[in-house]
Amino acid sequence: MTTTTTGSSALTGAVGTAHTRVEGLAKVTGAARYAGEIPFAELAHGWLVLSTVARGRIRSVAADPVLAMPGVLTVLHHGNAPRVEGDYMGPLGPPDPVLQLFQHDRVPYVGWPVALVVAETSEQAREAAEALTVEYDTEPHDVAFSAGRSGMHTPEGSAAGKGDLAAALAASAVVVEAEYTTPEEHHSPMEPHGATAHWDGGRLEVIDSNQGSRFVADELAKLFSLDADAVRVWSEHIGGAFGSKGTRVHAVGAVMAATVLHRPVRVVMTRRQMFTLTGYRSPTAQRVRLGADPDGRLRVLDHQADCQTSTVYEFMERSADFGRPLYDADAHHTVNRVVPLDVPTPTYMRAPGEAPGSFALESALDELAEKCGVDPIALRVRNEPVVGPLSGLPFSSRNLVACYEEGARRFGWADRDPRPGIRRDGRWLLGTGMAAATFPMLSAPSTAVVTAEADGTFTVRIAASDVGTGARTALTQVAADALEVSPERIRMRIADSSFGPAILAGGSMGTRSWAWAIITAAGELRERLALGGAVPPEGLTVRSDTSAAVGALAQTQKERYTFGSQFAEVAVDVSTGEVRVRRMLGIFAAGRIVNPLTARSQFIGGMTWGLSMALHEEATRDQASGGHVGADLAGYHFAANADVPHIEADWVDDPDPDDPVGIKGIGEIGIVGAAAAIANAVWHATGARQRHLPIRPDRVLRAAGGAPGA
Repeated sequence: MTTTTTGSSALTGAVGTAHTRVEGLAKVTGAARYAGEIPFAELAHGWLVLSTVARGRIRSVAADPVLAMPGVLTVLHHGNAPRVEGDYMGPLGPPDPVLQLFQHDRVPYVGWPVALVVAETSEQAREAAEALTVEYDTEPHDVAFSAGRSGMHTPEGSAAGKGDLAAALAASAVVVEAEYTTPEEHHSPMEPHGATAHWDGGRLEVIDSNQGSRFVADELAKLFSLDADAVRVWSEHIGGAFGSKGTRVHAVGAVMAATVLHRPVRVVMTRRQMFTLTGYRSPTAQRVRLGADPDGRLRVLDHQADCQTSTVYEFMERSADFGRPLYDADAHHTVNRVVPLDVPTPTYMRAPGEAPGSFALESALDELAEKCGVDPIALRVRNEPVVGPLSGLPFSSRNLVACYEEGARRFGWADRDPRPGIRRDGRWLLGTGMAAATFPMLSAPSTAVVTAEADGTFTVRIAASDVGTGARTALTQVAADALEVSPERIRMRIADSSFGPAILAGGSMGTRSWAWAIITAAGELRERLALGGAVPPEGLTVRSDTSAAVGALAQTQKERYTFGSQFAEVAVDVSTGEVRVRRMLGIFAAGRIVNPLTARSQFIGGMTWGLSMALHEEATRDQASGGHVGADLAGYHFAANADVPHIEADWVDDPDPDDPVGIKGIGEIGIVGAAAAIANAVWHATGARQRHLPIRPDRVLRAAGGAPGA
C-alpha cells in the first residue's frame, strides 16, 4: 500500500466533535474485563488483614491454626514475608512506607496491613483472614485534628506572599475574617482496587486497576529490585480512580504471594479496606482574611490552611494555593500547614487543594460582596489580575470574565434580588449563589508509538490510562486528525507499561500530555509516508518522546490555568434543615475541547461531586479507637440520583496557543467552586452563613436559630 499525506499537521476533523466511546459496546455488554475479572489457571486469592489498633507493635501472629483451614496456602506477615527495598526514589518521590509491606512489627495507625492470607478461593481466604488472631502491644495514639493544634508545621515551599498584611488591613475600609472547615473525604471509585500478579518466563506480569501502568511497573521494579524491563503492568479498563489508584499495597501483596507460591495470585480490596488503604482527602481548617476598599477592590488576601498527614509519610492538602492565580491584592499571603497524626496517609483526590480551598475563599468573597453591597460577580471582575498576582508573569490565556458573563446570562443572574431570605416556594426558601473556579494547567513528558499497518489502518500504542474519562476515545480523535484519516482507521492500544514511559492519569494533564506525544509521532510518520513507497508487511513505526518539547514549554515563563464559574440554586426548608439543590450551571474556559460528549460528562461528574461535598460527604474518626465510624457506603453518605438536579455544563473558547491541540485539561475543575456556590446559595436563601461542610440539616437549623453553623 502507498499512503500519501498533505504535509500539513493541522487538526481538521474529529477533534471538537462528539464521539461515543470506542470501548462503549464492550462495557455495556460486559465484554470489557477489569483487573479482578481476568481468568488465570491455578489462580490463588489473597485477603489482607489490617491492624485493629491505632499505634503499637505486633506481639504475635497466630498463623498455624489458619494454615490448617481448608484451602489456605500461606499466611504472609512481618516474620516471613519476602524482603523489599525501602530506600529508593519512586516516580512521584520517596515511597509511602506502607508499600514496604510486612517488613517490621510497627503499627502506625488503624488499618495498617499486618498479614495476607492466601487460599484457593476468595471465600476460603476471607474466612481464614477473619479467623487470624494478631496480638499487639498498644501505645497511646493521637488522631485529633483541629486548627493550629500542637505539632503543626509549614513545610518548605508551602507559603507565598507579597506586601504588608498589617498595613493593608489597617487601610481597608471593609474586612472579612472567618474560619471554614471541610471534613475527611474519600474517593470510593466504583471498581475496588485489585491486582493479579504472576511470573511468566522470569518476567513479572501484573494486571492492576491503576492510573498509570508505567508508574506502577517502575515502583514495583524498585521495590523488588528488578530490572525495569522485567516488569509489565497493564490495566485496560479502570472503573474510576480520582487520585486513589497509584501503587497500592494490594499489588505489592499479590507480587509477594505470587513469588512465594509460584502461581498467579489476586488481591482485591474490600470497600471497608479502601477507606483505610487507598488514601483520602485530609480534613482542613482554613482561616481567610480579606480587606477591601468600599467598592470591593482587594487590599488584603490572607489564606491560611491546616491539614493532617500520617506519622510515616507527609502528604499535604494545599488548600491555600487556590487563590494565588485568581485575585490580586496589595498584601497577598497564603500558607499551608500540616500536622502528623496516628492516621493513614492522605493522598491526591479530585482537585487536591483546590476543592477545599475554593470552598473557603469563594465563600469569603461572597461575604465580602455582601458587606460592600457589591454584586458577587462584579466583585470578582473588579479584582481580575492582569498578570500573575504573585509571579508577575503573563497568563497563557485567561477567559474567566467570559465564563462569568456567559454563566450569568444563562443562569438568569440579572434577575436576582441580592437580599437574602426573600424568595419562597411554599415551605422552601430559595437562593442562588456563584463561585469562581481554577486549576493549574500541567503537562509532562510522554512517549507514543504509531504504526502504519499494511492494510491501511494505524495502531497507536501509549501507556495512557482511561480511568473512565473517555481518554481512549479522545486520543483516537487526536490521532485521526494528526494522521488525516477517519477515527475508524485508528486502533488505540493503551495502559500497558511495555509501551514506554507516559504520565499517569491525574492532575488534568493526561490527555494533554498523551495527545502531544501522539501528534509528534504521527507528524513524523506522515512525513515518512509522504516520501512514497509501500508500507512493509510488518508496518512502518515511529516512536516519539516529548521530554524536550515539554521542557521547552516550561521555559516560556507563563502562568497556565483552566478557569470556570459555578452557579447554583437551592431550596431550604428551615423547619427541617433540609437543603435541596434545584439546578446547577458551570461554564468553563478549559482550552480546546476534544470530545464535547465525554467532556460534558466530565464537567457534570465533577459538579455532582461538588454537590456531594457540599451536602453529604463526611468521614468520622472515633477518637478512642482511632478508626472510622461507618467505613462503608452506608455510613459514608454521598449524592445519589435523587439528590442530583438538572446540571448543565458548557464552555467558552479558550485554546492554549502553546499546546499543539490547544488542550488545557478538564478532569479536576468541575468540582472546584461547586461547594462554595451551593453554600453561597444557602446564605442567599436563609441569611445564615454555612462555613463548615457538609451543610447538614442540624447545621442549617442551628444557624437559623442564630447559633454558628458548626
